[in-house]
Amino acid sequence: MDRWTEYELFVKVTELGSLNKAAEALGLSNAAASRHLAALEDRLGARLIERSTRRLFVTEVGKDFYNNSKAALLAMQGATDAVSATKSHPTGVLRVTASLSLCLQYILPLLPKFKQLYPDVRLDVVAENRYCDIIDDNIDVALRTRESEPDTSLVVRRLTETRRTLAASPDYLQRHGCPGHPQELIDHQLLLYTYATDPYEMVFQREDQSIRISTSASFESNDGQLLRAVALQGSGILAQPTYVIHDDIVSGRLIPVLTDWELPGLAINLVYTSRLHLPAKTRAFIDFIVKEFQHLD
Repeated sequence: MDRWTEYELFVKVTELGSLNKAAEALGLSNAAASRHLAALEDRLGARLIERSTRRLFVTEVGKDFYNNSKAALLAMQGATDAVSATKSHPTGVLRVTASLSLCLQYILPLLPKFKQLYPDVRLDVVAENRYCDIIDDNIDVALRTRESEPDTSLVVRRLTETRRTLAASPDYLQRHGCPGHPQELIDHQLLLYTYATDPYEMVFQREDQSIRISTSASFESNDGQLLRAVALQGSGILAQPTYVIHDDIVSGRLIPVLTDWELPGLAINLVYTSRLHLPAKTRAFIDFIVKEFQHLD
């Protein structure tokens, strides 16, 4: 078991660039971590990491050993997960990630029902607008609004699609007027989402017409909920997935604009690692979410 700890520690040190951070991640004291690393180097008869009082770096031998160690650890994790998948009773910690808006609007409201069905699964929800690295961040399932993944080993399963809606508060529209054509947005205060594929360009479609306009922001953010809050204050027009502002539109707090034009829709996908045997907890969550989203408009 000490050898596996040594491998895990070395991999963590390499990835985090710090012995102290690696020790903390594995629940080891700094002294124990130093002993494990020294024991590994002594047993191999090679220097894997050069370290000084200010920094550390991985040697060429260490880089090769890291690649092999990482592969071995992933293989062992896969073997463990395969055993878990044979259980009929899902259990353990399930790490799920999605944007803050998706978490607030859809994930959190469903958690009590999921917990009732699977009381032995403990959910760890990571609300991130950036796209986490599923493998490095130990994510089991991600909900994402992009068509594909750069890592082809991941499974991308279409969950649903959503429109993007432009909207502003009644107060803003009373003061600045309602745009009647996409080109008129140039004269308005725009609230832009910086994690969009191209936040400073909008493509509008109406029947066989297509218009592409360049945009500039009076306010921009990497979070849809912040943009929503600024729009509710009467500060401009935002373009967000409809689910983010649906309740505000129904209540009249926000008014859709340019409704006869459409922006490109967004796919909402489930993303998870491609394994022959998914852990029972992961399979249970995927099946649950797919079923629940079938009832949503």
